[in-house]
Amino acid sequence: MKSFANLAKRFSHLQAETENHADLADRASSETDRALELRTRDRQRKLISKIDQALRRVEDGSYGYCEETGEPIGLARLDARPTATLSLEAQERHERRERVHRDD
Repeated sequence: MKSFANLAKRFSHLQAETENHADLADRASSETDRALELRTRDRQRKLISKIDQALRRVEDGSYGYCEETGEPIGLARLDARPTATLSLEAQERHERRERVHRDD
């Protein structure tokens, strides 16, 4: 509940910032800053969710194993991306499939 109150307070602060600009350039700059802050917060929220999922996998013993193949994920990949759920090969296959569907 505390985080909701903080979020509501921050949102009202962002609204007030937007309303207090007489100059269009200042308002545009403020809007750009606001959009960047919102994107950053969304990325942070998603990363926290992935970290929570990784911690649950550590607890249940499935951390470090590919969700698709069940094979171990390489240590270099886990060092680079501790929240990885797919081996490098499985991730590459996934990205190729996404690219094919996106091109359709």
